[in-house]
Amino acid sequence: MRKFFRKFLPQHETVRSHRWIKPFGGWLQHPNLWHLHRRSVAGGVAVGLFCGLIPGPLQMIFAALLAVLFRVNLPVAVFITFYTNPFTILPLYALAYELGAWVSGAHSGVATAKLSFPEMQWHDWMGKLWDWLLLLGEPILIGLPLLAVVLAISGYVAVRVAWRVMVILKWRARQQKTEDRGQRTE
Repeated sequence: MRKFFRKFLPQHETVRSHRWIKPFGGWLQHPNLWHLHRRSVAGGVAVGLFCGLIPGPLQMIFAALLAVLFRVNLPVAVFITFYTNPFTILPLYALAYELGAWVSGAHSGVATAKLSFPEMQWHDWMGKLWDWLLLLGEPILIGLPLLAVVLAISGYVAVRVAWRVMVILKWRARQQKTEDRGQRTE
């Protein structure tokens, strides 16, 4: 798993010496922010999944802040927020609305009328999106944090389990290789 992530992540020194990040150097010194081990990566995935449902470009900023606060892998946390994109955001928000409506007991029949996305222009998309979210009301306000928590917990557990399975498979492969060598020498 570590080799897989290393291909995509920048080197610690490269990031630390970047001119925009240099003023925050003291906060970015903790080893868990950059090391690839199961707790740090799993925490980074959880933070990224949680912050990915925050609207707009704020998701990466909040992912970075939470990664520093919880001392989990910073690049993984920021990268994972990209699971929300123009193709996935509407289905995720629809799922959050339905989850919030189910938890709050709101009438689900109104959901189809409210979930129709408004027509937006490039100059007023943020205002229209905010108005649309306000129209959805209580179910979306309950569903978004609830879905974010469920995704974060699921992501954390999935990474921990996958990492453990990979370690066990490598141990077994190494043990098998040692046994094969021992049988050849006899």
